[in-house]
Amino acid sequence: MNQSTISCDLHDYIELACMHGYRVRLILTNHQILEGKALDTLTTAEKQEYLIIGIGQEQLRIELNQLKKMEVLTPNSKFKEVSF
Repeated sequence: MNQSTISCDLHDYIELACMHGYRVRLILTNHQILEGKALDTLTTAEKQEYLIIGIGQEQLRIELNQLKKMEVLTPNSKFKEVSF
């Protein structure tokens, strides 16, 4: 289990995407690509941080330290992409 966390600056982009309900494309460190709506973040009792995205009727938890890049697909968003 990797305990590293992302910087506060990068965390702010994730929070912004959730707050506005942006559609995002996530590129993970294992090269997997996921697309969905940024819904919320979650921190477990073990201090693991997750981004929750909605894909159709399903919700997925993506560990933040697995993110390589987040691209915003929503038009007129406050930012377009961020690399982790």
